[in-house]
Amino acid sequence: MTTTNSSTPEAARAYAVEMHGDQKYGVHPYVHHLDAVAALLLPYGEQARVVGFLHDVVEDTEATVADVQSRFGDLVARCVALLTDAPGANRKERKAKTYAALAKVTGDEELALVVKAADRLANVRACVADGHRTLWNTYHGEHPTFKAAAFRAGQCDPLWVELDTLLSPAHMPAA
Repeated sequence: MTTTNSSTPEAARAYAVEMHGDQKYGVHPYVHHLDAVAALLLPYGEQARVVGFLHDVVEDTEATVADVQSRFGDLVARCVALLTDAPGANRKERKAKTYAALAKVTGDEELALVVKAADRLANVRACVADGHRTLWNTYHGEHPTFKAAAFRAGQCDPLWVELDTLLSPAHMPAA
């Protein structure tokens, strides 16, 4: 495995691609999703993009928070840890734990909230584009609780405006 001490978006992308390996995002290589999240994070700076590329690496691969910390630093590792769902019996239980943790975030760790908004927006965009009504319904149902936990006024409002719009009934994919 390649070790890098560089906390650049390019280094984070390379590490994430290596760790996610052959995983898929729908029919696409997993990097398709990571690139979509990182593109949404362009206005929020390089560190946001680093976290964006790494946001699923602990949850979905063999990588650990310690691995992320040694390669990309403490703040990135803390943000990735916040974005990693806690264990639970089902999605509802996992998300409840994650949202409870996100609701308490303050200070520099609020970077994780920006990344989480970009991640959710990328997921919802994909649902709308690909007509995944069942998953769209899941995101729609979670949205009030998710927004109550992760939204901070003035932080990344354009992401939230689009997310709110895409989760309105007018954008529900056809059955």
